[in-house]
Amino acid sequence: MLMDLESLAKEVQQEPWAKGVPVERDFWYRLIKWIDEYVLSEFLNRLVDQIDEIVDIDPDLSEPQILERATRYMVEFLGAHSASVRIYDPQTEQMLSYCSFPSEQESRETFIPLDGSIAGQVVKTRQCYIAPDLLNEDLYHNKDAINAKGVQSLMAVPLEIPRFFPHERDTIGVIQIYYEEKNREFRPLEIKIANTMAKRLSFAIARKKILSMHRMTEKREAIVQHIFRKLGSRGGVKMAEVFNQVIPELADMVDLQSCTLFSVAEGLDRVMLQAGFPVEGGYHTVGKVCPVSDEPVFELLLHLREYTGESAYEVVTPFYILVVDPQRSELISENLKRFAAFHNINSILYVPLGYDGEISHFMIFDALDQRQRYRDDEIDIFLFLGRELMKAQKMERLDDALHDFKNPAIAIAGFARRLKDLIQKNELERSKEQVLKYVDILLEETSRLQELAMSIYTVGKKQMVNLSEVLQRRFEINREAIKEQLKQNITMIEGPYDPDIKVMCYGVHVERVFDNLLNNATKAIPFMGGILSVSTYTDGEWAYAEITNTGEISENDRIKILEGGGEGRGLYITYRIMQLLKGKIEIRQGKDTTTFVVCLPLHRS
Repeated sequence: MLMDLESLAKEVQQEPWAKGVPVERDFWYRLIKWIDEYVLSEFLNRLVDQIDEIVDIDPDLSEPQILERATRYMVEFLGAHSASVRIYDPQTEQMLSYCSFPSEQESRETFIPLDGSIAGQVVKTRQCYIAPDLLNEDLYHNKDAINAKGVQSLMAVPLEIPRFFPHERDTIGVIQIYYEEKNREFRPLEIKIANTMAKRLSFAIARKKILSMHRMTEKREAIVQHIFRKLGSRGGVKMAEVFNQVIPELADMVDLQSCTLFSVAEGLDRVMLQAGFPVEGGYHTVGKVCPVSDEPVFELLLHLREYTGESAYEVVTPFYILVVDPQRSELISENLKRFAAFHNINSILYVPLGYDGEISHFMIFDALDQRQRYRDDEIDIFLFLGRELMKAQKMERLDDALHDFKNPAIAIAGFARRLKDLIQKNELERSKEQVLKYVDILLEETSRLQELAMSIYTVGKKQMVNLSEVLQRRFEINREAIKEQLKQNITMIEGPYDPDIKVMCYGVHVERVFDNLLNNATKAIPFMGGILSVSTYTDGEWAYAEITNTGEISENDRIKILEGGGEGRGLYITYRIMQLLKGKIEIRQGKDTTTFVVCLPLHRS
């Protein structure tokens, strides 16, 4: 295997230590030949096998696990005591502790500076660094740990993982290999071996990246498929349902502990928890409302405060905020710190969602491990998910608006037909009062259709609304819808009404709630007929509107509706609007009747 054994034997003979050795003339040639045939081949076989093991590390493992396994192979092959990996983070310009072997060695400092450190020197020069005596090494600052760890010297070799795409950056780091001996002499061969192993480690990471890209493509397709399946379903697209179905697809990829979806109130003063993963057994309270001012990180997400810090405990970018250590970050409130400690949440990723710079939702990803960074491909899939959820939200609003077009459209058709009959019979003058009433209704309902169309993008402004007047108008429109649909044997009962019952809300929202409840109540009346009645009243600080119909509801259905899980788009729309209005729905059972009670905060002048 060695190219010229005779020349090599002659060179050995010229060494001072060999000249005085009493051996036969051809001894050195036979020794070199034996080393070539047996020792060197055996050594190379072991080295190749070890490098193959590094290259073939399971790509399904996480990056820290891959690096930890590779450092274990290096420690064992080189006869070292332990090893650690540090990765350079260009955002903080620090060296992050990424993993170590043995794993209990991770008691070392989480961050060390790039300047004035062994790891930083290796990253800057891309050259191996030898420290035979750590106690006297100026670039090694953690002297207290030397005796505790039982190490006296180290060899640090560069770790470079090249980027896959132009927008990515190369990953630069260092593998620090520790030895027990003091003033250890590091042979060129073991330095070369350590460098070779570090370079081949990049192949293992590359395999993981290739596998990750393949899985990312699958995840993207799965997200789109979920949305298309919801598009084809009878219930239409519901953003929270899409979220609940898609997040489990990602859980295996990023080791999620939990994930939540929050919506942001129009005034940017409140957020509401809309969905949470896992759905069963999680610690989320869906529907909970939280003031934005309670959490500094919420204010930062919504651009209500400037970020002036350069803390090592969070990473702030235009696309996401990563809180590396919730217990030390100033962006986390004391209340949330206690929550994170109780549930063993060690890093939190916040991803804002919205259009044209206006944030309407955000996702929060809780992780068990202290994530000092997320890979670019992981961030990409989160951002892709966010864009698709925003599309789902727009489709959801469109579905809601189309659902609520029905009653106004029926009423417009009915009153327009009556108006046409009066014109054809030349009875406009005789029926002037009736004509004006029909025209007023047509104007109101066409304006309402316009408001519904606009609600796909916005809901207007809050205003003071007379609840009784709104319910009277919607009851009249529902009466017309009943006539147009030729429903029989329904007795309509109005009142009593409280004439001066005011609430502060979005007018179009209250109309949609009453339309949906009246429509559902009408459909629930048995085929043989029954009653449909409405009334309003106040009690304390609450305004109440009751809608009663003949027909019973099962206890299971009653609970599902109150929890937002009722069948039908109308009840789903009603549930979400009532949450937005800070109101509530009650369902009361009577003798052969069901009463839906709309409760809204009373507005007093």
